[in-house]
Amino acid sequence: MNIKHILGAAAALAVSVNVAAQPATIVATDAYKWQGDTIFQDEFKAWAVSPYEIQSTYSARPHYYMPVEKQWKLKNDISAYPRLTTSNKLLEAVYNMGLDEMVNAVEPDTTLRTGKEWAGVWTRDVSYSIILSMAYLQPEASMISLMKKVNPQGQIIQDTGSGGAWPISTDRMVWALAAYEIYKVTGDRAWLEKVYPIVERSFAKDALTTYSDKGLVKGETSFIDWREQSYPRWMQTADIAQSEAMGTNMVHAAGLEILSKMAQDLGKKKAAQEYAAQAEALVKNINDTFWLDDKGYYGMYTYGRDFPILNPRAETLGESLAILYDIAPADRQRSITENNPVTPYGAAIFYPQIADMPNYHNNALWPFVASYWALANAKVGNEDGTLEAIGSVIRPAALFATNKENFNLDNGDIFTELNSSNMLWSLSGNLALTNRILFGIHFEKDGLRFAPFVPKSLADTRSLENFDYRGAKLNITVEGYGSGIKSMTFNGKEIKDGFIAAKALKKGGDIRIVMNSEFTPMSVNRTPNAKAPWTPAARFNAARDVLEWNPLEYIAYYEVIRDGEVVGKTHSTTFDATTPGEYMVVGYSEAGIPSFASEPLSNRQELILEMVDEITTPTSAEMSYQPKAPIAGSNGGFAETDHAVKSVAVNVAGVIPGRYVAYVRYANGNGPVNTENKAAIRSLMVNGKKAGTVVMPQRGVGNWDDWGLSNPVVVEIPEGEATITLDFLPEDENMNLTTNHALIDRMILRKL
Repeated sequence: MNIKHILGAAAALAVSVNVAAQPATIVATDAYKWQGDTIFQDEFKAWAVSPYEIQSTYSARPHYYMPVEKQWKLKNDISAYPRLTTSNKLLEAVYNMGLDEMVNAVEPDTTLRTGKEWAGVWTRDVSYSIILSMAYLQPEASMISLMKKVNPQGQIIQDTGSGGAWPISTDRMVWALAAYEIYKVTGDRAWLEKVYPIVERSFAKDALTTYSDKGLVKGETSFIDWREQSYPRWMQTADIAQSEAMGTNMVHAAGLEILSKMAQDLGKKKAAQEYAAQAEALVKNINDTFWLDDKGYYGMYTYGRDFPILNPRAETLGESLAILYDIAPADRQRSITENNPVTPYGAAIFYPQIADMPNYHNNALWPFVASYWALANAKVGNEDGTLEAIGSVIRPAALFATNKENFNLDNGDIFTELNSSNMLWSLSGNLALTNRILFGIHFEKDGLRFAPFVPKSLADTRSLENFDYRGAKLNITVEGYGSGIKSMTFNGKEIKDGFIAAKALKKGGDIRIVMNSEFTPMSVNRTPNAKAPWTPAARFNAARDVLEWNPLEYIAYYEVIRDGEVVGKTHSTTFDATTPGEYMVVGYSEAGIPSFASEPLSNRQELILEMVDEITTPTSAEMSYQPKAPIAGSNGGFAETDHAVKSVAVNVAGVIPGRYVAYVRYANGNGPVNTENKAAIRSLMVNGKKAGTVVMPQRGVGNWDDWGLSNPVVVEIPEGEATITLDFLPEDENMNLTTNHALIDRMILRKL
């Protein structure tokens, strides 16, 4: 061999060595790459120095109030928790960081802290965290935390939400899902007996107050509790109280099914059948109302006033819950994972975004939602969907060296309205990726079921040692990749169906699983992040027979809706409105993305009914904040209602019998629009029979001269004498229990 051949062979060997040394790419999108033990994004990177240390070079947007951590090092003793061993050092380090921050999250009173910046226990945060991971990693703290969210009436607390919380926000029933998850983990019958009546009472109250005529639950989208972040600007909190949110309905449907299971487990067969029937009815109503055939997923919520329409945005947590709790049929479950939009940074909270709104729920990725999305994709068997969802959690955890709350969907940064490190549901989602997906651990009331899902680029021989199950210690090994189990043994004995009964696990031991190296090909709807057009501002001209609206930039056409139905498409900014009805306008971009609909406008005739026995000065002891200005009703007077004044009457003189939609003009200055729990609630009665629930949310601290409209209630005025009252019934008690107070100026009836 001459020198050329020798040098050529040496060069070839060097190339071969370099190629062999190049770490494999696990996930790569247009925004970042996870390669080996390192995350790369633009000029930044983060890598695992060891299973107990992460380093990052990331720099956040200048002048942001919250600094970026450049390093995570293990601070707490995590030896009592499951120990992950895997060849991917970054995956191992991110998992250990989750355990480390979980220890930080357990308060001295053995409750689970919501986040570094968020003290205390919040119903939805802790419940979603318990379902993901805390039930099996912190069962005692999970139990104590849930019981902190029960009020003196023995009902689940709705502690946050727009306009005074419940019933504007109604997702408190996620507590039931968390409570049952603890039961499945522990098998503790005493716990089940304790939580069952709490869940039952809470559902009974909601059934009387929060259900719409369509048999759906009304109220805000679960966890998205900043009104302006997800609803059009014209929507008042009373409008949200009347809307029907897909995600919140998923929570209630799953909760009713769980209530049925609780009853069955406690030997209450009749109750179990009744709750199962209620769950089945709600599931049908969800599928009939929210499913969008042309999109392949569920719409986000209904909105409007007299004639609501469906917001066609995708909402990732609700879509995920539909899959995980089998609310969607199997074909729809697959469709959701293939059609829900996924941006380069991951699946958005909802899609598309609101153009003129800052980043928080809008234009954001939340790791706990991304974790539910990963679980849903794994359940369906979508390999790429699962892998990219896992990557969307690992990327920010590594780059920011902590489990942050949320991220800007345009650039992956933490420049959002609010944020927190050591976020409970983010770290819980991080841990669930390993425990529930890569090891496939699923808790059932009488044992463990294993269904690992391992994308090919994460193929490995992984072990999870010291996994505690009802006092027994398990060492679990998963080898290879695939969507199903090729073989499984427990202490050397073959397991056929992935299930091991609790009694067989009492002494612990070794579980070994070999994956099948198979996947069913499925797709992912990868799409750039997009923002919807601005919302049109419509108005009637002076004669009320022409609808007009402001022109919007980059609009392909406008759609005009009357009484909930599309009645025209136009390039103009006017429309003939001689036919009486409730009108809305939607603008469509060149890409076919719709705006929010404009505020509903009705040119039907209205009837104004004043209150009987009006006063001019409020005297209630329940008034939390004093008026900022003298209070004046439409005719100088108003009625006042609180715990002492349980019924106020409406003057019905001159009302023609028929079907109407009724609104109450009210004031509630007992708190801000975005926090507290003092929404006023009353039952609208016609001749002593309940027609519906009137919700009068808070409108600002001391804003007693700020009059607004309640939610609408459809009423039937009979022939002969009619009496209309607003009564305070037991189901109208709010979460505050002390202040349930409003001023009522008049009632507006609109003929249907």
